[in-house]
Amino acid sequence: MSFLRADVGVALRRKTLVGLALAISAAGPARAAPVTYTLDPAHSWVHFEVLHFGTSTIRGRIGPIQGGVTLDRQAARGEVSLRLPTATVDTGLAVFNARLREPDLLATEAWPEAYFVATRFRFEGGQPVEVRGEFTLRGVGQPLSLRAMRFACRPVTADANAAGAPGGEVCGGDFEGEINRADFGATFGMPFISGRVRLIVQVEGRAP
Repeated sequence: MSFLRADVGVALRRKTLVGLALAISAAGPARAAPVTYTLDPAHSWVHFEVLHFGTSTIRGRIGPIQGGVTLDRQAARGEVSLRLPTATVDTGLAVFNARLREPDLLATEAWPEAYFVATRFRFEGGQPVEVRGEFTLRGVGQPLSLRAMRFACRPVTADANAAGAPGGEVCGGDFEGEINRADFGATFGMPFISGRVRLIVQVEGRAP
């Protein structure tokens, strides 16, 4: 009888181990599946810098950015789709903001939104370090590469969430890139005001 009980015990342990292995294998793909983050408007903006007459730097921002980001860390893939409301341009000076909205610069009446879409990601250590896609401004699309200055993720807690609802994950960071505004037909003031525009894209998104 003792041998019978031992055999039954071994069989039960084997069954338990097999069941546990199957549960782990089933859970694995779910954790590794692509995750989509919806941008938080309070923390998602595009900042820009342009050299003015070789002396000071003009700075401003556009946003909040709307859109989302999908990351698949295991497969080292991702997708980005962003919309920038160009009429929100803000340099801190109202008269300058109005000038930037004119047809020879941002042309906000004809093209009220700019876009960035990308599917080419470079990952290191499971984190995105570069995103390459197309930036569309004034109806003109040009390649744009954004390099991560920093990137991190954190769980959402009740203290960290203004709505008071814990759960989910927040990921975000700062990405930098550069465009030549002449490529988009925005040539006013050149060469006295630089054609090179440095972009710093600040984003935070939340996943359920």
